[in-house]
Amino acid sequence: MATKWNLDPTHSEITFKVKHMMISNIKGNFRTFNAEIEADDDTFTNAKTTATIQTDSVFTNNTDRDNHLKSAEFFNAEEYPSITFESQALNDKITGNLTVNGVTKPITLDVDFGGINVDPWGNTKAGFSFEGKINRKDFGLNWNAALEAGGVMVSEDVKIAGELQFVKQA
Repeated sequence: MATKWNLDPTHSEITFKVKHMMISNIKGNFRTFNAEIEADDDTFTNAKTTATIQTDSVFTNNTDRDNHLKSAEFFNAEEYPSITFESQALNDKITGNLTVNGVTKPITLDVDFGGINVDPWGNTKAGFSFEGKINRKDFGLNWNAALEAGGVMVSEDVKIAGELQFVKQA
């Protein structure tokens, strides 16, 4: 029988970086997301993973940029309120289907399993770090602007990363 693990959102984060004007990276995160794992054992080898990110929770520390990212030119948060990820196996890599803007594509992320430990209140927790890269245009995030000196305003490549902690359910 599979064991369910629920996300501990107070000890988790999902971030992204994208090259801006071809000279520096802009970092952002999503403030509202959820995930769960169903695993046959504590190795998580055949674990089923699902995650949902609320697109209107994007935060880059700039209100105008956040509103632009929520608009139809990027995440179209009104029509597509969530980003989803589903996977059937979890090892040192996780391959699953990512859905953004109604477009579903397979992606592969590198995963580091941090281990399992029991907190002072008796909760069994598991920690994972992940990172990878996607092409935003694969998901219909096409907006851009040409720069006078050459290049574009926003890179197509988006680096994504996360630190996730899960609580084992009884």
